[in-house]
This record gives sequence, C-alpha cells and structure tokens, in this order.
Amino acid sequence: MQTLSQNLTETLRDWLLHGRLKPGERIEEVPLALTMGVSRTPVRAALATLASEGLIDHQPKRGYLVKEFALADILAAYEVRAVLEGLACRSAAQRGLSGQQLQRLRDCLADGDRILSKGGLQPEDHQPYQKINVALHNTLIEAAHNPWLDRFAEQAQRIPYASGRIVLWDEHPVILRSHGDHHRIVDAIDERDAARAEQLMREHVYYAGVILKGNFERLMARHM
Repeated sequence: MQTLSQNLTETLRDWLLHGRLKPGERIEEVPLALTMGVSRTPVRAALATLASEGLIDHQPKRGYLVKEFALADILAAYEVRAVLEGLACRSAAQRGLSGQQLQRLRDCLADGDRILSKGGLQPEDHQPYQKINVALHNTLIEAAHNPWLDRFAEQAQRIPYASGRIVLWDEHPVILRSHGDHHRIVDAIDERDAARAEQLMREHVYYAGVILKGNFERLMARHM
C-alpha cells in the first residue's frame, strides 16, 4: 500500500506531466498542503522526490520552481525512449513472454480496440485509454527483465510531454495508427521476432515525437 507522500507525489507528477503546474511556476509547501488537505510533511517529501527526478528545482528560502523544458529537451527524451523501449522489446522477444504478461498485453489491446471502435474518443475515454497505453508500455519494459533499462526508461518518461501518459486526443487517426503499432509490436514479440519488435517500437516512439513536434505550440497553448 502506498503512503500518503507517495500518493501525493504521483498526483503532483501527473499535474506536471499534463501542464497543470506550468513551467516557471512557484510551488510553496503551505498553500499546496492546504489545497491537498494534508500536512506539510508529506508535501515536503513529495516535493523532494520530484526535485530529485529533475521535474522541479529547489530554490533555497524560495520554495520550488517548475522546471522549464525546451522542445529540444523533449525531443531528445523521445530519442532516448525509442532506443530504450526498442531494446526492451528485443529483449522481451528473445526471452519470451510469460503467460501472464502476454495476457495482460492482449487485454490492453482488446480494451483499446473497444474504445477506438466508436470512431472517435469521447472525454470519458481519455483516462481509460491513457491507462491502457501506460500499462502496455510498462509491461513491455517489465518483460525485458532488465532493472537498469527499467530505471532509465522511467526517467526518460518523466520529462513533461515525453511521457507515454501524454496522448493527443484530437488526433484520432494518429491514435489509431499508434494502437495498430501496439498490435504489431506485441505480435512480433509473441512470434519471437526480436529484430522486428525492436524496429517497430523504435518507429512507434519516434513517430510520436514527430507528431508532438508538429503540435507542440498547440499543446502548450492548451495548458496556458
């Protein structure tokens, strides 16, 4: 069971990844504790964790500032994600998936198929599809059985807008292509085709970065 500070850390991390806390914005313990309805202790612990992850900067006697990331930083993180997650898929294909892992991936694919079969995503579909996307990518990384890969992949996903938690909801054809990629990647891994699995995942993440680059200004304006 997660502690209060861990739950708070996840909430704040989600706010940062989705732009609810904007670059350059100051975060202070007392107002945040009041907003969250908790004491300062878990807030202090959560902020320290986020600072160690590089998402916020600690300013002595001034609190914390949300770190600003340039587009170049975000695209660089996508490049790293493509390499790391491609390696994860190669390793997973070489090792083979457990029955539980394969079932989890197939469930993610089926749930995604059901949501996308409507012809367009509704607001109530956003959170479920986001969870599916994150669960699928995390399962593939887990299947590599490489703690270092897991650690570095997680760090790359903590760059705002480079995370698998970010989905461009208005780009339905892009989401359809992305979910089709998921099917092809899982099939390649299940067939133990390591080279194809790696290449497909690299292209999948790289394409997401290209799309984000084209939509970056609109995405940032949405969170202003």
